[in-house]
Amino acid sequence: MRIDLWLWAVRLTKSRSVAADLCRSGKVRINGIAAKPATTVTVGDRVTWREPLRDRVVEVVELIPKRVGAPLAVKAYKDHSPPVPTRVEREAVGLRDRGAGRPTKRERREIDRLRGRG
Repeated sequence: MRIDLWLWAVRLTKSRSVAADLCRSGKVRINGIAAKPATTVTVGDRVTWREPLRDRVVEVVELIPKRVGAPLAVKAYKDHSPPVPTRVEREAVGLRDRGAGRPTKRERREIDRLRGRG
């Protein structure tokens, strides 16, 4: 089954075109390998992608050919994603004094390390 179709069918993306755009941009990975929209996904695969607030990690439990209701869709995958950071945690990372200008390369690395990207 195609990865873009599966992401849409289990309601992890709003539309199939959004899922395909995620794949084309290189954000979706299947078992650590970048996936194109037509890449096949099988039961047991680990699918990861980046959302604005966190990285999503799901394991394929069931292949669903058509979009189904939310209660059935949740049974098709196991979510191994880290929890969404709280508002306080999000605001504490990368705060800079007003008028301090752009961060230096060193400061950028520190900010990325705090956000868990480095």
